[in-house]
Amino acid sequence: MSGYNVLLLFSDEHRRDALGCYGHHLIQTPHLDGLAQRGTRFTRAYTPSPICVPARASLATGQYVHRTRCWSNAQAYQGIPESWGHALQRSGCRVDSIGKLHYRGAEHDNGFSHEMLPMYIRNGIGWAKGLLRDHELILDCRSYAGQIGPGNDPYTDYDRKVTDAACKWLSDVPESQENPWVLFVSWLRPHYPLTCPETFYDLYPLQGMDEPRFRDKGQLPAHDVLKIIRKNFNYDEYFTDNERIIARASYYGLCSFLDHQVGRVLECLEYNGLSDNTIVLYTSDHGDHNGDRGMWTKMSLYDESAGIPMIMAGPGIPEGGTSETLVSLVDICPTILSATGLDLPDGQPGISLQSVAEAVRMERCVLSEYHDGGSPTGMFMLRNDRWKYNYYPGYSPELFDMLEDPGELVNLADDPDHEQTRTLCHDQLLSMMDPDIVNAQAFSDQQARIEELGGIEAILAAQEFDFTPVGS
Repeated sequence: MSGYNVLLLFSDEHRRDALGCYGHHLIQTPHLDGLAQRGTRFTRAYTPSPICVPARASLATGQYVHRTRCWSNAQAYQGIPESWGHALQRSGCRVDSIGKLHYRGAEHDNGFSHEMLPMYIRNGIGWAKGLLRDHELILDCRSYAGQIGPGNDPYTDYDRKVTDAACKWLSDVPESQENPWVLFVSWLRPHYPLTCPETFYDLYPLQGMDEPRFRDKGQLPAHDVLKIIRKNFNYDEYFTDNERIIARASYYGLCSFLDHQVGRVLECLEYNGLSDNTIVLYTSDHGDHNGDRGMWTKMSLYDESAGIPMIMAGPGIPEGGTSETLVSLVDICPTILSATGLDLPDGQPGISLQSVAEAVRMERCVLSEYHDGGSPTGMFMLRNDRWKYNYYPGYSPELFDMLEDPGELVNLADDPDHEQTRTLCHDQLLSMMDPDIVNAQAFSDQQARIEELGGIEAILAAQEFDFTPVGS
């Protein structure tokens, strides 16, 4: 077996434009910017699902959500379908993880030889209230706005431990070994709570901060499903104008904190003489609205929620390159297998990012799905070269011209002049899956899970939480 080592660096809730190398004029991410200069940056990367657990199952398997059937944050990956880790282990590769997994638990074969400092879904159950799709959610949204500004938090403490463990791992790996290794390093930040270490918070003085976008009445989400999402996750109601700015500064500071952790790991990779034979990948599970459109966290198909950064560097990767080809987390699986010298299995919707980086802009479609709490129906995004088509079973669709309207403010789905485009996009969606059938399958699986957990009343009586606590 021949091939390169792979260092997969993964963050939580890092929106695509929240890096200096993606053009943000405020955010300081020198280490990720440097990685992009040494490699290729993918400008149009998307998550298969704008929420943690389903996105991570797709990352592991290279399959979209409707194939993993890990629909929600209470239906986590438990070793099926097979992951890239399983394939690598069979070939004799060392495959280890450090940090957040958000899988079902350690009792399952998740495809790693060792899982260090793992975070799984809480108590092996996760966020069960999200299964109750026909119930109005009862969340303590007020606490979100109360956890902003400078300070210490268990999430940042955890991330520092992940970084320390990753540096130790890279220092201990043998200089020469027969087969490549793959190390998955997974941090919690910049995921909320938006309490930021003071050193990084101070990088963003409030007097120089930008304001949330698209907050005028005519710019707020008008679609019925998005109105329900905003009602169920009404974080914005608990912010003052000044607190919104503090929260944005905190998010930016956490992006810089995360960048610092990445920098420490990359420094260890270089110090231990491993850079020349290692492919480095950086990406995130999904984005974050950060106040745009009066929304916070994720759970929408807008680019601030569904768009993610993706950077690849190492031997054979064009330096200082950018790729406008549409890519997705489902591409990570074939990328890792290809980089380590393994053949790609049949039935994979993804492609190797190395082939994308070396090619001219490729025409393809990518998909994102949401089947979790707050939404009365499935949410399906079909993204092709120019258009974003959002399909909501039982509701009207959306169609956005991403070339002329990158802010996704003008829905053209009912415009007679764009009927042909809408039909084309729907046909492309059907070529990947039937959203109505998938939607019914998701609700059926979730009903079965509700019964497994003791029924609706048992779920409603369970302790509520808005983010997975450290120690889960």
